[in-house]
Amino acid sequence: MNINPLADRVIVRPVDRSETVKGGIIIPDTAKEKPQEGEVVAVGKGRLTEKGERVKPEVKKGDKVLFRKYSGTEINIDDEKYLILQESEILATL
Repeated sequence: MNINPLADRVIVRPVDRSETVKGGIIIPDTAKEKPQEGEVVAVGKGRLTEKGERVKPEVKKGDKVLFRKYSGTEINIDDEKYLILQESEILATL
């Protein structure tokens, strides 16, 4: 993948949960919730302050993160789904 996020943007590969619940019931794609967990694939250089200073991102490539349910922009690269998020949309690291 040859994509570099700008400013405080982060590219995340969402991690899908198992399609089968404990009781053995298979959940169809239309009833699944969007994933809220993923792995950071690429990180921008950070946001600029009003004084022109760059604030480095708190996350780094390879971090496992939790993000808001309906945040980011979905993109497809090489038949794989990714999300482009602002760093502020990331809630926690795992």
